[in-house]
Amino acid sequence: MKLRKLSPVLLSLILAGCAVGPDYEAPQDVVGNDFLYSNVQGVEHSDQVVQSQWWLAFGDETLNQLVEEAQKQNISLMIAGERIKSAQAYQKAIESFKVPTISLSAGATSYQISENDPLAGPLVTPGGLGPQIGQITDGEALMDNQYEFGTVSANITWEADVFNRLGYQAESAQIRAEQAQIVKEGMTTLITADVIHNYLQYRGAEKRRAIAQETIESQEQTLKLVQSVVRSGYGSELDLAQAKAALSATRSVLPQLDIAKSVHKQRLAILLGRTSAEMNDELKETAVLPDFSGVVPVGMPSDVLKNRPDIQLAEREMAAINADVGAAIANKYPKFYLTGSPGLLAGDFSDLFSSDSAAWVASVGVNWTIFDGGRSDAMIEIQESRFQTAALSYEQSVNTAITEVETLLYAYGSSQELQTLTADTRVQADNTFAKANSLYKAGLVDYMTVLDAQRQQNLIKDRQVSASLQTSQVIVGLHKALGGNWEVQPEILEVPVSLESNQQ
Repeated sequence: MKLRKLSPVLLSLILAGCAVGPDYEAPQDVVGNDFLYSNVQGVEHSDQVVQSQWWLAFGDETLNQLVEEAQKQNISLMIAGERIKSAQAYQKAIESFKVPTISLSAGATSYQISENDPLAGPLVTPGGLGPQIGQITDGEALMDNQYEFGTVSANITWEADVFNRLGYQAESAQIRAEQAQIVKEGMTTLITADVIHNYLQYRGAEKRRAIAQETIESQEQTLKLVQSVVRSGYGSELDLAQAKAALSATRSVLPQLDIAKSVHKQRLAILLGRTSAEMNDELKETAVLPDFSGVVPVGMPSDVLKNRPDIQLAEREMAAINADVGAAIANKYPKFYLTGSPGLLAGDFSDLFSSDSAAWVASVGVNWTIFDGGRSDAMIEIQESRFQTAALSYEQSVNTAITEVETLLYAYGSSQELQTLTADTRVQADNTFAKANSLYKAGLVDYMTVLDAQRQQNLIKDRQVSASLQTSQVIVGLHKALGGNWEVQPEILEVPVSLESNQQ
């Protein structure tokens, strides 16, 4: 008898190893041992992953503060954090189906049977069953019409996950929670890169405006000189007109640079969740473009596959859908249920907890859909197609990542070369302008020569800022392409870091 009672439990334990569905294996990619164009200046071959605070090498305390504030206050990151909580709560909810569900109930009931009840009424009415029965019962009713009783009971339900259907669903929910965390890390990278980009662009516009303002002051002095020469009768009206035109052209650049500063300042305000007035307090005028003084650690291409959030997300998507395939397959097999409801029932509360008041109900059941018109097979095919799509998306993400890193490595080398050439050109332009100005004052050349030399000097100054800014932007893009966790660590922030910046 005991063996018969335990047979459903034994059956579930015996069948516990009958899990169905595909086993997941993470993709093994062959991506080579090195990147193209990895031997450029400023790149270090290292097994070290990208540091979370690599931007400290710009040596700009304002930038460091803005990044920290953005990671704490950005609304998109706050939303991503809430999505992580939601995904984790969903995982807990799915996991709960794997364990028995137990509910308790208690209550007291009082009821009365109506004497006019067509069925039970005669039983509770004195003499209601006729004179013959009334003689036997001495005219009393056969049963009382009022009853009171109390109950205390428990209800226990459990699905024996014989074919691991619930296990696959729980695995999928767990992976979705992991994906939510990866999404937040990736969003942190994007937002941090956006902060650095807009800050550098702001400082670049500020630097270019300072150069333009210096040029205006120089051109105003030159204009005064030309006016003096013309008044003395040694200059021409053409020289005067050209000086005024050059000054006007330079002044027209200022509104464009002011617009650029405003645009990037407003973008920073959005990223930090601040107002424009608050950003004015943050962005003090410096006219200094931060220069990156560190090196970019570049490991093997396989490191990129481990560090980039988009590739991690694509791989986890494959794993999650693989679990969905397993759940769809397991759904075709029988589902076994065990239920039990032990309880206490008594008409008098004082008898409720006595051994004679015990009552229970136990059952075992199975539910198996043997025909659904091919619906189950279709659901499996849908999940398998989703898996193939995820696998192709993963492959595309890997190819895109490797190509992006190699492209930015080439761009990094080229931008540094451009910056060096522009610096050399700047020296020559300064010398040319100084000589032309001296010759003009000596009356050996006309003012056209001076204006042309000054125009070239101003152009090279502006190009030098643009070249430096381009190199910095490529550095940001290269770090983003290499991946890694960019979250600011509080324990690191407490350590004062002092880096010298190379001022332009």
